[in-house]
Amino acid sequence: MTRSKKTAILCPSCRRLISADEGICPHCGASIPSGILTQRFLEGYSKLAVNAVRIIIYVNAAFYIFSLILNPARTGLSFNPLTFLSPADSSLFVLGATGALPIAGYHRWWTLVSASYLHGGILHIFFNMAALSQLGPFVLNEYGFNRFFTIYTLSGIAGFFLSYLVGIPFTIGASACICGLIGAILYYGKSRGGHYGQAIYQQATGWVIGLVIFGLLLPGINNWAHGGGLATGILLGYLLGYIEKTRGSHVHLTLAILCLASTAAVLLWAILQAVFHAVL
Repeated sequence: MTRSKKTAILCPSCRRLISADEGICPHCGASIPSGILTQRFLEGYSKLAVNAVRIIIYVNAAFYIFSLILNPARTGLSFNPLTFLSPADSSLFVLGATGALPIAGYHRWWTLVSASYLHGGILHIFFNMAALSQLGPFVLNEYGFNRFFTIYTLSGIAGFFLSYLVGIPFTIGASACICGLIGAILYYGKSRGGHYGQAIYQQATGWVIGLVIFGLLLPGINNWAHGGGLATGILLGYLLGYIEKTRGSHVHLTLAILCLASTAAVLLWAILQAVFHAVL
């Protein structure tokens, strides 16, 4: 019997089509709340989950462009590819760059979230978003959206918090979040085992080696944030589990919604701060 579109939704965890009246997803075992309003929320939430990686890339790109527009007179236009089209430090600061200076000096703890959506140049954002476009879909597929976004968000926060503790003065970028995804992939490959798991583990190990080499060769790389994000991703991969090993739960959904709400609130606050300073 064919189900109509009106009675079908996407599971917010594994993103597969299920009946709206099912209490548990038959594919991944995630609990599906009941109620008309809840179902409407899940329909919108499921659309977000399907396009999660693309939306994160769009948000990063929008904040990068906004950071250039805020102070175009001080945008880096040198022939150095590492600093070409780099936003002014003042623009990055008001939009939520983090580190010892913003946190210890100005008590801007919210920047532990916002800094992951800021970048210091065209190459910086290009390489980070290229990595996200490669790694994100795998974690999204194997862990589900709820765990994916929780890992992504908390890895960024933990990585930047560690770099704050060691005194890194001013830092930005999505690389701590991306390292969290690599950590989750490492755990997945090692935990799953077999030829497939081993192949995934070896690929993720290659990413880690590349990050270490990259961090040692290029100046200005926040290796503390990378390490903190990587360790957090491994830990969260273990605690949250992946779809094949651990069924989705209300805890996963709640954590994801908290991360989404916090991120949205912080980014909105960052935009308001920037507009306020621009008007003044």
